[in-house]
Amino acid sequence: MSLLIAGSIATDHLMSFQGKFSDSLVVDQLDKLSVSFLVDDLDVRRGGCAANISFGLGNLGLEPVLVGAVGEDFGDYRAWLERHRVDCGSVHVSETRHTARFVCTTDSADAQIASFYPGAMSEAREIELKPIVDRVGEPDYVLVGPDDPEAMIRHTDECRQRGYPFVADPSQQLAFGDGDMIRPLVDGAHILVSNEYESSLITQKTGWTHDEVLERVGTWVITLGPRGVRIERQGEEPFEVAAVPEVDKKEPTGVGDAFRAGLLAGLSWGLSAERAAQLGCLLAVYVVEQVGTQEYTLTRSHFLARCEAAYGGDAAAEIGEHLRTLR
Repeated sequence: MSLLIAGSIATDHLMSFQGKFSDSLVVDQLDKLSVSFLVDDLDVRRGGCAANISFGLGNLGLEPVLVGAVGEDFGDYRAWLERHRVDCGSVHVSETRHTARFVCTTDSADAQIASFYPGAMSEAREIELKPIVDRVGEPDYVLVGPDDPEAMIRHTDECRQRGYPFVADPSQQLAFGDGDMIRPLVDGAHILVSNEYESSLITQKTGWTHDEVLERVGTWVITLGPRGVRIERQGEEPFEVAAVPEVDKKEPTGVGDAFRAGLLAGLSWGLSAERAAQLGCLLAVYVVEQVGTQEYTLTRSHFLARCEAAYGGDAAAEIGEHLRTLR
């Protein structure tokens, strides 16, 4: 059995400008805008939702299969992921486009000027899942994360047709998609993952009520930020799992991806939904305490000590049984 993680693979180029953009803008001349800012630093970070989730799964000892499209500039990133137990054997490499890139400059007032280049990500629509399954075996789950919209629709359609259990994680694409796009991304999912705001977008854009969404998915996992997560199933009482208190909060980017990695790891190990959500919350706190989505490291003793402090000895014991690669 395997975990297929489909979605974006990107690099982030983050720069800081010590002044304020607004000081260089002339309001009545914006139609002739042409400005340049001298930045103080450049921080290149590995990112992309599918890559972040795969990195988290690899750190927990699994060997996820990354499904996405990149450019020929992916070599160093590939080596990094493979060192962290990520199977990159089915990543599509474009012959003409670069790997997706997010370029952002932040000024001293936290204003941002940013651009996103999808690049090779647009070729993810060319990926078929069956050859990947033939190579690695039947999937426990196929997670379909934010990606080229046509790729997302193709993957969910194929999952329904071939009977692959899938996790719907449309995330950022919900803001841009309409109901015709979102409905097939959600319908028939074994698990739907969203935050509270995205949950409202799903019901608003699909035209389905909250209960009608639950009728179409097996489990709806709704992340609640610092309050943790709520898990809902049709005909059952929803329950919540509290977040793990952070020690030194630095930057929240990638926290949701780490949660998804922990959740999927727990479910693939056969843990209960509650225990899997606890594992997700535990892994997520390691990301919020770092700058960068793939900069954390795990040690068995520290990880399980935090687990016991947050969720008790039984949780630490159950989760600890599966952390065979952590030292």
